[in-house]
Amino acid sequence: MAVTDGIVVWIGQDSVGRALHPGAEVIELNGAFVAPAFVDAHVHATSAGLLLTGLDLTKTSSVDELLEQVRQAEGPLVWGHGWDETRWQENRPPTRAEIDEAARGKTVYLSRIDVHSALVSSNLITGEAKAADGYDNDGPLSRAAHHLVRGAAKAAITSEQRQAAQRAFLRHAASMGIASVHECAGPDISGEDDLRELLACDEGPEVVAYWGAHELPDVPVRGLAGDHFVDGAIGSRTAALTEPYADADTTGALYLDGSQIADHLIKCTEMGAQAGFHVIGDAAMAAIIDGFEIAEKALGTPALASARHRLEHVEMVSADQAQKLAVWGVIASVQPLFDAEWGGPAGMYVQRLGSERGVGLNPFSRLAAAGVVLAFGSDTPVTAIDPWAAVKAGVHHKTDGHGISPRAAFTAHTRGGWRAAGVDDGLTGTLQPGAPATYAVWETGELVVAGSDSRVQRWSTDPRSGVPGLPDLTGPAPVCVRTVLNGRTIYERK
Repeated sequence: MAVTDGIVVWIGQDSVGRALHPGAEVIELNGAFVAPAFVDAHVHATSAGLLLTGLDLTKTSSVDELLEQVRQAEGPLVWGHGWDETRWQENRPPTRAEIDEAARGKTVYLSRIDVHSALVSSNLITGEAKAADGYDNDGPLSRAAHHLVRGAAKAAITSEQRQAAQRAFLRHAASMGIASVHECAGPDISGEDDLRELLACDEGPEVVAYWGAHELPDVPVRGLAGDHFVDGAIGSRTAALTEPYADADTTGALYLDGSQIADHLIKCTEMGAQAGFHVIGDAAMAAIIDGFEIAEKALGTPALASARHRLEHVEMVSADQAQKLAVWGVIASVQPLFDAEWGGPAGMYVQRLGSERGVGLNPFSRLAAAGVVLAFGSDTPVTAIDPWAAVKAGVHHKTDGHGISPRAAFTAHTRGGWRAAGVDDGLTGTLQPGAPATYAVWETGELVVAGSDSRVQRWSTDPRSGVPGLPDLTGPAPVCVRTVLNGRTIYERK
């Protein structure tokens, strides 16, 4: 492959390329392979960076272990993320009294793995939070109460701490072969100053900014999309359902109805901006369908579809709804590692929704078959940035029939991400003459083949190759050697 001024200008046989470009700098790959760089279509950079620099609770296995981590953490603010009580033997989160005892005067904010509820110390709770929807005297705070205490915790983080977390996140993303991330910001998530600082970072992957609200911020954004909440999350029991949760007498929280969704779609379409929503539960998806139908009548199908509005998560969607979303040109920004973490007959989804509903989430094949463009992401820090694991999860769905092919999964994590951000020129996200030179170089892994001699074979993980490693994606993931964005190296392994 030959690159000039950040553009792929030639691909072919090595000897021919050297003859055509005799003065070029030559980089030997020594058996590594080149593929289009990944795009993570849903991230929260500062929160993910704070997970790298703060209290990581994603592997915490019990109430006592979490409390001990709080005791050992340095103050005055203890910011942590990632606890998931459905994995613990106690099957309950710590009480506020337990948090206060472990905090010993420190201010504590610990978001649940889905970031839709949090454990906090008493000194973080204001009178306004106590009066808000979602307040609990003893347990995690959710809904409006959670937004209030999260805002108070964010205010205690200095600009220097935020920027350090952002830089740590961007460096990590680049090291995983990612050349672009979609930051899903918003007034209840990060704030304008946070987004402004992130966009000012001059290192690492390209940042595509979204703002999850009805009004434009004083920061340049791609659209009023991302985490514009129609509902919450399954784990926190705030995703809006048509029938109650199997383990609690609630149907979750619906924050926007069909008319409000339609107003947002119409406004964004007319101003030439991408609209979008966070939608997880089936009641939330029903509201989305209502909103698009109202907007379609007002705008006409061509105008609505050409705007390429996007939906985040899309975990509960019927075949009929998927067909409608495809007609409206909707792009589905989905997270395969959600299924890897919480899917299957023994997963959190079944615990929350019951055995029948719980295995029907994240039907990627249903969306793809309808013609909906898929863009893969992590929603980090909800799940880890690990593109090859996401590709594997997209193929090996825990519910038979819901997965997609390796080629489709790889495309969703590369070209699909660019298309979700409005770049659909047929070149970006591919490696062909005329395309931006945005790619990653990967060293192949080693696969131990079962047998008496325990042979070790080299294998390629190029998802278009059809050789061992795909389509079943067994064995260790490739290791990123170099990540390049528009011809500029943003990561190189030392």
